[in-house]
Amino acid sequence: MLDIDVVLDEGAKMPVKGHAEDAGFDLFTRNAFTIAPGVRKEIHTGVHMDIPRGYCGLIKSKSGLNRQGIQCEGVVDAGYTGEIVVFMYNHGNEVKTFEAGQKVTQILIAPVPEVYLHETDVLPEYERGNAGFGSTGKFG
Repeated sequence: MLDIDVVLDEGAKMPVKGHAEDAGFDLFTRNAFTIAPGVRKEIHTGVHMDIPRGYCGLIKSKSGLNRQGIQCEGVVDAGYTGEIVVFMYNHGNEVKTFEAGQKVTQILIAPVPEVYLHETDVLPEYERGNAGFGSTGKFG
């Protein structure tokens, strides 16, 4: 089990899991706001976390909001203890209104292995090779 210290700004809510089995902790907005279609908005959660070395916080959209075209993605690195501020994008067709204290996104705490990159002139051959987008065929 991993213990993470959390500091809350005035008016902020403690991140929580909706269900014990959930991967992410819900993050809440400190302030009411609206977000129009096609707009990106900076959202303040008032949450500060001491994510330990070897881990990161993955900011991921809530599925219910994602279905409405609301997306929120990002990374919180270990060692960053400032307020978790996220960017929300409205890719939908309607203005969305959020009240103070409403769920806006979630944070998953994930392990980050130590990785060393080595420059080389050639990479190994694999079946996929350099086949990129759409390389496995059409959907449906």
